[in-house]
Amino acid sequence: MTRASLDKKPRDVAAMFDDVAAKYDLTNDVLSLGQTRLWRRAVAQALDVRPGERVLDLGAGTATSSLPFVAAGATVVPCDFSLGMLREGKKRHPELPLTAGDATRLPFADGVFDAATISFALRNVHDTEAALREMLRVVKPGGRLVICEFSHPTYGPFRTVYTEYLMRALPPVAKSVSSNPDAYVYLAESIRAWPDQRALAGLLKGAGWGQVAWRNLTGGIVALHRGRKAAA
Repeated sequence: MTRASLDKKPRDVAAMFDDVAAKYDLTNDVLSLGQTRLWRRAVAQALDVRPGERVLDLGAGTATSSLPFVAAGATVVPCDFSLGMLREGKKRHPELPLTAGDATRLPFADGVFDAATISFALRNVHDTEAALREMLRVVKPGGRLVICEFSHPTYGPFRTVYTEYLMRALPPVAKSVSSNPDAYVYLAESIRAWPDQRALAGLLKGAGWGQVAWRNLTGGIVALHRGRKAAA
């Protein structure tokens, strides 16, 4: 199956990412006009990792998103459910402990991470609330969470232009650089269907995260949501 439906069957979504793994990072850089690097930097700043901390990077794909935390001196566990992405990541970063795992049933004990993060992957999980609860479970009391995800532009006219870009410009551009352009039609649709900033904040609170806040990047194309687990 080359394109997963919006009901996000885990096997179909994993197969889709397996198929685009080799060129995934390149395609994202092209489609975002280079903004992905700025967004990754913003995630690192928001998570504020300290040397010696243990960080879960969920939905890490090829582990490109993990590198800023490694540079900060943390022990990072990149985790993803796409074996194709993990194989590609292992070729590039053999020193990292890339781990296969389902976001709704993480293969980690309770309270083993100081912080958790997930970038551009939460909307592909079939049960968002379960994933948020699992990340809460595996971080220590007082632990931090940062979510970086596509969101809803805050300026109305720009939001209209952006939506047109997603559905009209993105697939042809993806066709020129991706091994599976149909996957990017799904990704565009999943962005349009994703909850807005306030709604995602509500899901975080409902899952048990405290001190929930968000800030917009690039006019709301992307939003960073933060939360903290209650101290013991």
